[in-house]
Amino acid sequence: MSHQPDDPDDSVQRISTSLQHTALAHPTRQRLLFALSGGPSTISRLAARLGVNKGSVSHHLGALREAGLIQEAGTRQVRGGTERYYRRTAERLVVAQPRAEGTAALFGAVAQELERSPVGHLLTLRHIRLSPAKAAKLAKALAELVDGAEEEPDGEPVHGLLVTLYQQAGT
Repeated sequence: MSHQPDDPDDSVQRISTSLQHTALAHPTRQRLLFALSGGPSTISRLAARLGVNKGSVSHHLGALREAGLIQEAGTRQVRGGTERYYRRTAERLVVAQPRAEGTAALFGAVAQELERSPVGHLLTLRHIRLSPAKAAKLAKALAELVDGAEEEPDGEPVHGLLVTLYQQAGT
């Protein structure tokens, strides 16, 4: 996938093609992208991490690769064959015009991740009345909080963070 000319670097990939949207419209593919955010991995390791069979992982990696969202990241000789490593093509994906099926798959993937979490989690939904100006101010504050979160060194557990602010239809 080619990057938009205004991308500052290769860490951001803009989602724009039908093939990319289709690839993102499955919870397992979303979870594979989550898992690969920590670095390259093999089909066997991804299958164990996600709790799905290797054939399914292979199939979904193929769809992600065809869409340009992942790529091969080298091989390693092991007993009985060669292991292929896969990595994301960019650290962050930006979906400028989300589609319902991709959003549903994302939420489905997050629900599966919550179910498998080894520790308790926070899940809150609140509906509040806000003026457009206050909604914009809250959105900015949330974005700053998320973007400003300082990462710990490798070896610490990875935590998922999903933040959304939306206006209900018809209000």
